[in-house]
Amino acid sequence: MPLIDTHCHLSHERFREDLDAVLARAHDAGVTRVVSIASHLDDAAELAGWTEAPPGSGRGGDASPEGRVPRIFATAGIHPHEVGHLPDGPDHDGEVRHVLDRLRALLDHPGVVAVGECGLDFHYDFAPRDTQFRWFDRQLLVAGESGLPVVVHCRAAEDEMIPRVREAGEAGIRGVLHCFPGHLGLLETALDAGWHVSFTGIVTFRSFDGIEAVQQVPAGRYFLETDGPYLAPIPHRGKRNEPAFVPLIRDRVAELRGTTPLEVEESTTAAAVRFFDLPAD
Repeated sequence: MPLIDTHCHLSHERFREDLDAVLARAHDAGVTRVVSIASHLDDAAELAGWTEAPPGSGRGGDASPEGRVPRIFATAGIHPHEVGHLPDGPDHDGEVRHVLDRLRALLDHPGVVAVGECGLDFHYDFAPRDTQFRWFDRQLLVAGESGLPVVVHCRAAEDEMIPRVREAGEAGIRGVLHCFPGHLGLLETALDAGWHVSFTGIVTFRSFDGIEAVQQVPAGRYFLETDGPYLAPIPHRGKRNEPAFVPLIRDRVAELRGTTPLEVEESTTAAAVRFFDLPAD
């Protein structure tokens, strides 16, 4: 069964020079669909266009023949690193509504399959925490209005994330905790809420301490992702990550779960198709 990279940042500047070759390698590795994740709304608008016509055309020199590239889907949302640049507070209600209306308009694009990535990042704290809370809550509400799932970033904020995931689940909002690090309390809350988690190349690192979460999450409730260009799996650690490396993540997850790569591939692909409501290949 074909693989899906459920979280990659194809619009990142590190892909600008050879994106066509990156996509060709992904296809040749069995990755037929990529969900490219937006970090802000200008990013989302660009990615929405890519869902209609993949970019590239001559940028990498090694592109596959026409048609031999993964199909691209997109998200629309605002990363917690970016929300500090947005209007906020009671004196900016009109500007906040304008941003949210633009987000809603992007979510109407047929190639946009989720809200995000949004969430909380208390590791870097690039935006004030109260601002992160407010913009995350606003995007959860928009996800609930749209009926689309939400792609959630959580770093060093697991305790604060737990009640929001619980409340979102009670409100019928579907979500995935991307790049899941293994926090078992958050995993339990996510599963109870009907949410999913996804695993990146960090599962191949010796320092990865989330093995129990990989083993405990039920089949059908987790995905595979690269988070490219970040977090390249071993043996590419320290280099640029890309969708062609999904099989390395699949194989390590299979090893940790005591199953076969084929079972992981079939389970995660079927789960991602259902979650993002993707068309068949």
